[in-house]
Amino acid sequence: MPIRTKPHEIVERALELSTADGCVVIADEESSANLRWAGNALTTNGVTRGRTLTVIATVDGKEGTASGVVSRSAVTAAELEPLVRAAEAAARGAGPAEDAQPLVTGTPASPDFAAGPAETSSAVFADFAPALGEAFARARAGGRELYGFAHHTLVSTYLGTSTGLRLRHDQPTGTLELNAKSPDRTRSAWAGRSTRDFKDVDPTALDAELAVRLGWAERKIELPAGRYETLLPPTAVADLLIYQMWSAAARDAVEGRTVFSKPGGGTRLGERLSGLPLTLRSDPDAPGLESAPFVIAHSSGDDASVFDNGLPVPATEWISDGELARLTTTRHSAALTGQPTAPGFGNLILDGGGEKSLEEMVADTRRGLLLTCLWYIREVDPATLLLTGLTRDGVYLVENGQVVGEVNNFRFNESPVDLLSRASEAGRTEKTLPREWNDWFTRAAMPALRIPDFNMSSVSQGV
Repeated sequence: MPIRTKPHEIVERALELSTADGCVVIADEESSANLRWAGNALTTNGVTRGRTLTVIATVDGKEGTASGVVSRSAVTAAELEPLVRAAEAAARGAGPAEDAQPLVTGTPASPDFAAGPAETSSAVFADFAPALGEAFARARAGGRELYGFAHHTLVSTYLGTSTGLRLRHDQPTGTLELNAKSPDRTRSAWAGRSTRDFKDVDPTALDAELAVRLGWAERKIELPAGRYETLLPPTAVADLLIYQMWSAAARDAVEGRTVFSKPGGGTRLGERLSGLPLTLRSDPDAPGLESAPFVIAHSSGDDASVFDNGLPVPATEWISDGELARLTTTRHSAALTGQPTAPGFGNLILDGGGEKSLEEMVADTRRGLLLTCLWYIREVDPATLLLTGLTRDGVYLVENGQVVGEVNNFRFNESPVDLLSRASEAGRTEKTLPREWNDWFTRAAMPALRIPDFNMSSVSQGV
């Protein structure tokens, strides 16, 4: 079975080979294209293609149902049956799965299930690459050096089950990261964008934005650690709230292990988390942020279950008008906690702010800090969701509505849940690229947030 064999045929053949009580087969067909550049010149580019096949076997027993999961890349015809048998052997050798549920039924088949996979290629950069060349020329003339990369992937996922599901989803993911540096490397600024097709990103506009920031950095100001009024740009808000949602499993909250656990037992559902009318939500159909409308689970964990593969993913409000409305659940953890089933999310959107741009929020600032992005975020205390991390690529001092210079970097210690409760203003929601987590999560839309007393716990020497 050569690599170009249609993925749906591989799914069907693997299901035919299965002798287990239940079987789920996921074929992921991935293609990618990338550009990289340094010092105002392209350095590398490339296109890749590959396929990964995941087989999930379920075996019923007197004590419950066990599952076995095996994934392999570039599976040939000769390797397909051994892969299915390996998954079955893993299931038979395992104890009953705690998250066992009947395999999903009743989800209508995707009309394009038997069609070939969608693919990306270098053509995705047809308009972007010439504009990037123009940005190089402008940067060179302005005494700046541009570094960065553009990456585009397209994954066609085919999901078939022994209960009759035949589902398919095409997921394009594009990221652009651009760094501008002064020739002596003492000044650096960063900008990033998330895109589905590179038709909505303009590298010349990003270069102009970075040129302004490098100009701000010509004046250096040293500030001590402390609490400062701080403007968090959308990218920083996204990084913090993505981590918050990764920590929002209902079962963990009920068991008293997270910031969403209620002292004395239960959860904080229904509790007001923010004085601002903020709504944190996910929606597979959100324009420009479209994600899989059904569960695709290659393994089981706190917020995912292989038994839920194919379960519809509805639009969900996690925080509604400032109140905690929902925590993530599988069908199993929903039954355990008595909460509705709320599958994990493929995008994250924070609404409810005003219409001000970040620039307008700067203009309304008497004295405070403007961040570019956060970096190296790590958890300190799960009970409060206290996080630590660093600022990077530019922290600027704002006085009387104007940026007056660049200050040193800081290490911060903050909980995103606490930040929501203390935020005094939210700006306009816009698509953004998380800086820290974009290897795992790219589809986000966030406003800038004004925090009156952001905790810069120590000075950092990083840039």
